[in-house]
Formats: sequence, C-alpha cells, structure tokens
Amino acid sequence: MRVMVMVKATKDSEAGAIPSAELLEAMGKYNEELISAGVLLTGDGLKPSSAGKRVAFDGPNRSIIDGPFAETRELVAGFWLWEVKDMDEAVAWVKRCPNPMPGPSEIEIRPVVDATDFGEELAPEFGERLNRLRERLPER
Repeated sequence: MRVMVMVKATKDSEAGAIPSAELLEAMGKYNEELISAGVLLTGDGLKPSSAGKRVAFDGPNRSIIDGPFAETRELVAGFWLWEVKDMDEAVAWVKRCPNPMPGPSEIEIRPVVDATDFGEELAPEFGERLNRLRERLPER
C-alpha cells in the first residue's frame, strides 16, 4: 500500500527556520534507511506557506489566495510517499523518525487512494487509463 507521510508545519517552519546540521544529518540517515528498505518512493520539504498560493473553486469561478495561511498546525512542511505492507509498518517507520522540528511536532500518515478503492463503480477503462498514466510518470 502507498501512504503519504506528512510532516506538519510549526511556527519555526513557517518562519523559514533552517534545520540544524544535526537534524539534517539525522534525517539523511533516516532517508537512507527508508531507501535501503525499499520504502521511500519520493519526498521533500516545503517552503513556508508565505511562498504559496491557494486556488479556491466555486463552480466555474476561481479565486487566488496568497499565503501565508492561518492555522499553522494544519499546514504541511514536508512529505514522503512510501510503499509499505500496511499501516502498522508505516507507523513503525514514523516512530523511528527523528523529531522533524526543534520542538513538539506531528507527522500524519494517510493511505493513498488506489483504483480498487472505487469498487465496481469504477469503469475498467478508467482503471486502465489511470495505470497507463502512472506508467508514463518519470522516474525520480
């Protein structure tokens, strides 16, 4: 199963604080373990929400909202995409992660929707098209 693992933002990450050399070293080792285990598919840190934008949809209308965004604890500061056996394996890996922030922090794990999750409502053609599109994605 694929899971999106999201490091939640903090006041420090939203202020653009650069991680310490020690944290960068610890995260580098952790990412090497994920790669060696065949778990890590991709991942990156994100710039603060002040560098971002949101697009709000209302029917055919679109409006742009410039960052920064309120509710820091609801923002994402970084992410990984992992391939794991099940949610228990994902939790076990997250528990091994160095604390990603200088103070209290959270990491959220969410399963990625798979074509089989749609059950019989998903037309076979749609599932095949989705698989063809995924095959065309570049390797990182």
